[in-house]
Amino acid sequence: MKNIAIVGASGHGKVVAELAELYGYEVVFFDDAYSSEKTKIEHWSIKGCFADLLDQSDFYKNAVVAIGNNEIRSKLSKQLESSGFVLPVLTHPKAVISQYAEIGLGSVVFANSVINAFAKIGKNCIINTSAVVEHDCILRDGVHLSPNVVLGGGTVIDDLSWVGIGSVTHQLVHIGKNTIIGANSTVLTNIPANVTAFGSPAIIRGTI
Repeated sequence: MKNIAIVGASGHGKVVAELAELYGYEVVFFDDAYSSEKTKIEHWSIKGCFADLLDQSDFYKNAVVAIGNNEIRSKLSKQLESSGFVLPVLTHPKAVISQYAEIGLGSVVFANSVINAFAKIGKNCIINTSAVVEHDCILRDGVHLSPNVVLGGGTVIDDLSWVGIGSVTHQLVHIGKNTIIGANSTVLTNIPANVTAFGSPAIIRGTI
């Protein structure tokens, strides 16, 4: 059985681990948050910290970073890639993905999500449960869509931004880099980089 190293043994990590098992991977976790005394999470083994994984690239060829923080996930994923690891795309069999969509390495797509024609998903993205990415949307690297997000056609979301659970965007909206859209928001107009915005309609509430 082929193995895969998952960085991050949180709740999100467990969901990614189950998804990896559907692809026939044997899962092993690496997580800096656990002491050497903690060797298991559920039925999966924890083999050490991130630095330990980097030292074992000859054994663990496949790896994915299952950390919700976009900046940390992207940073660690780049380190893995530069160290020779393969970052597979993991898509749930109950996701609906157009043959014309593109999904970057290290991204995960969970159950009941829909990615429609000519959508482009960057590297190390999270498309969470039941999210909808309509036609011609562009998600750049490290974007996180929470469960039940719906993106209207042609929406563009720049690197490292996070759209909260249940939020909706109007078609052709542009959300800037490193921005957070709060839960249950309705985004009707462009939102700039490095801000938090929420509400219906979403308005800027602060800066990051």
